[in-house]
Amino acid sequence: MTEETPGFEEKPDVPSGATPDDAEPKAAAPSEEEAAPAGDTDRTVGLTAELDQARTALSERTADLQRLQAEYQNYRRRVERDRVTVKEIAVANLLSELLPVLDDVGRAREHGELVGGFKSVAESLETVVAKLGLQQFGKEGEPFDPTIHEALMHSYAPDVTETTCVAILQPGYRIGERTIRPARVAVAEPQPGATPAAAKEEKTDDEESGGTEEV
Repeated sequence: MTEETPGFEEKPDVPSGATPDDAEPKAAAPSEEEAAPAGDTDRTVGLTAELDQARTALSERTADLQRLQAEYQNYRRRVERDRVTVKEIAVANLLSELLPVLDDVGRAREHGELVGGFKSVAESLETVVAKLGLQQFGKEGEPFDPTIHEALMHSYAPDVTETTCVAILQPGYRIGERTIRPARVAVAEPQPGATPAAAKEEKTDDEESGGTEEV
């Protein structure tokens, strides 16, 4: 048997060429699952903060974009509205200059003087202004409206129940809803103290029906 020398411990065999450190057992390195939690938590918190910042920035940019889009749409509508208004004003100014000519054409037609080449030119002019939206208005017998009529003559009549246009002295003209010249008219009002014709007829009917009743 081999005798053990006191004071010496047996050491594991060391392969030739190996260093002494290779012979010593090493402590087990911590696993990734054990070392990860602290680092991953910090990283997750950082990523969450960055994500929140990105979302906030995206919301702000989206709001800015929506506001700019709304402003642009409003700008386009204003430009279109102004363009239409300028066009209407320009057309109205042009047609206003032609109204005296149209009045002459109307008077010539009333007197039977609209003949020959003059008639052809006049009708062409009326067609052109109609295409530009010019409309003539004003008729005898229509109720007087101070917003579109200008009363030049005034009288009383027993056969009217309200202020009525009894004569059109000069026709009015409009473009769409825009009045460029009111109709100049002669008006008649109900005779002061007179019973309106409609009331007279109703009273007469009542008297006739009452006369036929048996007592």
